[in-house]
Amino acid sequence: MNEVTLDSEISALVELVALPDVNAEVLAGLRDQRLMAPVEPSGLVEWEDVVVPLDPPVTIRIHRPVGLRGPAPCLYSIHGGGYVIGSYELDDLKFDRWCHEFRIVGVSVEYRLAPETPYPGPLDDCYGALGWIYANAAMIGVDPNAIGITGISAGGGLCAGLSLLVRDRAEIPVQFQLLDCPMIDDRQQTPSSQLDNLAIWSKASNQFGWQCYLGDLFGTNDVPGYAAASRATNLAGLPPAYVSVGGADGFRDENIEYALRLNQAGVPTELHVYPGLPHGVGMFPTTRGAKRYANDQKDWLARQFEALR
Repeated sequence: MNEVTLDSEISALVELVALPDVNAEVLAGLRDQRLMAPVEPSGLVEWEDVVVPLDPPVTIRIHRPVGLRGPAPCLYSIHGGGYVIGSYELDDLKFDRWCHEFRIVGVSVEYRLAPETPYPGPLDDCYGALGWIYANAAMIGVDPNAIGITGISAGGGLCAGLSLLVRDRAEIPVQFQLLDCPMIDDRQQTPSSQLDNLAIWSKASNQFGWQCYLGDLFGTNDVPGYAAASRATNLAGLPPAYVSVGGADGFRDENIEYALRLNQAGVPTELHVYPGLPHGVGMFPTTRGAKRYANDQKDWLARQFEALR
């Protein structure tokens, strides 16, 4: 039976947040919808938008705890959305909490979306904005030698590709990568990618996202590791990694395999797989599974920032 069993607590809620299969017909409507409720600011973290002078320009949002004196560690975050939807606003709630708790600067990036901008455009946006942060670290109160990167879903795929690009260009030091259910394998050949009853992100949506992101490269053997990190042949020398994924996520198998390969390449890597949890478990924040998922990430991040101070 090609199905997966959801955590019972989440199963009772999943219809409240279910997304339709993402395709060209519904894409514009999904972009007009908020994927999360507006954030009620705590008042403990302030933020500002900055336009990074790239070609074309890229907007980043810088989050800073009130009263924080730099230089401080920085977490650079890339939002999810299958490469085709989403916004840096999805990181507002996370940084409103994490920046205060960890006493860090958080930066989220508004990269261009596919299909209007296929690979390598979104990755170029992420790399260019990260380079600007590094070059202007003193101005924005960031320790240039204490930058970590993170991303969820497609943002996790961009984060994994960014880690490879940063290593190979050797222009920006990155201290760690947190890959949250990353979208990293366009081939969609694993057992979990073929499950029929996936919640939140279906195999049809996944195919559409990859087609949009890769454009003419989709379905060929010419897809580089920067675009789909599972295709990268050399993972040595990458920053320490954290990989988390739900057992009811279509990305489960590709994420487990990637974490295994990172470890085999000598990259210190922590892997967490949560039985019954779907893709985007953060959409169910009050459930026990989502709380455990988030707390494990926070524990790992706390250890990374402690080591960087």
